[in-house]
Amino acid sequence: MNNTVQNLILIVDDNPTNVKVLFECLKSAGHRVLVAQTGESALEKVQLVSPDLILLDVMMPGINGFETCQHLKASQSTQDIPVVFMTALSDTEEKVKGFSVGAVDYITKPFQREEVLARVNTHLQLRNLTRKLEQLVSERTYELTATLEKLQDSQLQLIQNEKMSSLGNLVAGVAHEINNPIGFISGNLDQALIAVQDVIECLRLYQQEVPVRETIQKKITEVDLEYLIEDLPKMLNSMKIGCDRIREISTSLRTFSRSDTDDKVSADIHEGIDSTLMILSHRLKANETRPEIQIIKNYCSIPKVPCYLGQLNQVFMNILANAIDSFEEANQNSTYSEIVENPNVITISTATNHQQMIISIKDNGYGMAPGIKKRIFDHLYTTKPIGQGTGLGLSICKQIIESKHQGQLTVESELGKGSLFTIILPIV
Repeated sequence: MNNTVQNLILIVDDNPTNVKVLFECLKSAGHRVLVAQTGESALEKVQLVSPDLILLDVMMPGINGFETCQHLKASQSTQDIPVVFMTALSDTEEKVKGFSVGAVDYITKPFQREEVLARVNTHLQLRNLTRKLEQLVSERTYELTATLEKLQDSQLQLIQNEKMSSLGNLVAGVAHEINNPIGFISGNLDQALIAVQDVIECLRLYQQEVPVRETIQKKITEVDLEYLIEDLPKMLNSMKIGCDRIREISTSLRTFSRSDTDDKVSADIHEGIDSTLMILSHRLKANETRPEIQIIKNYCSIPKVPCYLGQLNQVFMNILANAIDSFEEANQNSTYSEIVENPNVITISTATNHQQMIISIKDNGYGMAPGIKKRIFDHLYTTKPIGQGTGLGLSICKQIIESKHQGQLTVESELGKGSLFTIILPIV
C-alpha cells in the first residue's frame, strides 16, 4: 500500500523477533514504523508523536498491554488512536479483555503477512475516513454556526427596523397633531398679551378720568382688580412658556426617532443625547422613594459625525434606561436620606482624537457581577424578571455600534460600584 502521505505505525513488543517480522512487513508495504519495547516507553513516545495505528503486545515487562491501552484511552490526546492487540490464536480470554479496554482488533501469533497487512490497512482506512468525517462535521458545524449568527443578526435588524419605523410613524403623527394647535395657541398668546396690555391701559385711563361709582368699586374689590391686572400678563407668559416646552418635547421626539436608516447623515451627537435625556426626564425626576437623579455632562467641542442618528439615540436610550433601572435596584435597601447623602449620578462625557469620537456613560448604580457582565451583549440574554425584559436591548446596541457604524461598544462594571459604557465611533 503506497500512500502519498505515509502512515505511522507504532509497534509495542519486547520480543525482538516479533518486532523484526512486523517491522519488515510494514516497511515493505510503505508505512513508517516506530518501535517501543515497553508500555512505559510507548506512552512516552505518543506524547511526542501521534501514530496512526498502534500494534500492542499483551505480555510485556512493567505495565502490560491492557494497562497501556487503558492509559491511552484515558488521555484526550491519544484516545482516538486505534489499538490492535497481538495475541496467541488460543487466547480467547485475552481477546475479549482487549476489546473491553478499547482495542479495535487483534492479530494472532505467529504472524501471517497477509493477515497483518489486511487488518492494518482496514483500520488505517477507517481511521482516515473517520478523520475526513470529523473534518466535514467541523466544517458543516462552522457553516451552520455562521448561518445561525447571520439569522440572529437579520432578526435583530428586522426587530430594530420595525421598532424605529413604528416609533418614527408614531412621532410623525404626534408631532403633526401637536404642532398645529400649539402653533395656533402660541401665536394667539402673543397677540392676547398685547391685547391684555391695551385693555389694562384703558382701565387705568378710566380709573383716572371717570369717577368710580359705589357699585363699580364694590365689584373692583370683589374681583381684586389690581391683582388681576398684575397676574393676567404673568398667566399668559406662563402659557407661552408651556407651549414652548411642548414644542421642545416634540422636537426632541423627532430628533430621537429620526428615520435615517438608508443613508448616514452628519449629526450633532450632543443633540441626540440631549433629546434622549428629554424623553427620559420623567424617570429622572424626584419621587417619593428617592431624590432626582443627577446628570453631569462633560461635553467637549466635537464635529458632526456621519451616523444613523435615530439608531444611535436608541443606543443612548437603552444604556441610560438601564442605568436608571440599576439605581432602582441599588436603592431598594436605602432610605431617602441615605440616597441624598450618596446621590444617584449619571455622567456623560464626550471626547475626540480627530479620528474617533468617544462617548462615555457612567453610573454609580448597582453594577454587574462578572458572570452577567460576560453575557450582557448576548442575544436574548436579560437579567430582568419575566415579562419585563426581552434580551434584545444591548444586543441590538452592539450591532448598531459595531456592524452599522464600524465602531466599538464596551462595558466595565463591578458589583456595587456601577457601570461604564464606552462608545467609540469613527469620525470619518
